[in-house]
Amino acid sequence: MSEFVLEAREVQKNFTQGPVTLEVLRGVNFAAASGERIAIVGASGSGKTTLLQILGGLDRPTTGHVFVAGQDIHELSEDARGMLRNRALGFVYQFHHLLPEFSAVENVAMPLLIRRTPVAEARDRASEILERVGLGRRLSHRPYQLSGGERQRAAVARALVTEPKIILADEPTGNLDGQNAEGVFELMLELNRERGTCLVVVTHDLRLANRMERIYEIVGGQLTERPGGAD
Repeated sequence: MSEFVLEAREVQKNFTQGPVTLEVLRGVNFAAASGERIAIVGASGSGKTTLLQILGGLDRPTTGHVFVAGQDIHELSEDARGMLRNRALGFVYQFHHLLPEFSAVENVAMPLLIRRTPVAEARDRASEILERVGLGRRLSHRPYQLSGGERQRAAVARALVTEPKIILADEPTGNLDGQNAEGVFELMLELNRERGTCLVVVTHDLRLANRMERIYEIVGGQLTERPGGAD
């Protein structure tokens, strides 16, 4: 059994446009253990988001393997892959992707309802984590009634409500002003420390990246570890 909760082995991703084949990722190897905090940086268009989507089972590599909680996620059936994502992974994006017709507590409870958790229990757990992220008084508010920072905190709560082994975050503070960005990032670090969740963050903000334990950079389709990061 691997000691890693997330592992990529020789991941290649090509896109074909007419006669041209573009190699976005070229033999990427990557591994992360429980509780680790890792940043992935790189220029715009370097393949950061593509890699994150492949790590999360949302896109398939051209070749190579990704292991999530010990299972090769791209070798599973669509249903089994969805179940593994729901059980082991939490996703946070630059845009919150909250469903506008549902309240904060309903949005956060959604991943639990998908796994058939009883409605009362799902709402209780969603309420508890919303309280934890400072939204205890906003449970019944819909996304349009929340500020940008509040919407992103709700999105973090939704990612964490299932107590996943891994959080994959794609520019989670990229759409926020400085104060809100700092608050959301601190929240993610705090919950990572408390729960031992592996945190993998794609970011263009080197100031935030340097607060992670390890920093990887994508250059020319290859992933290399770079100096920096917190002790």
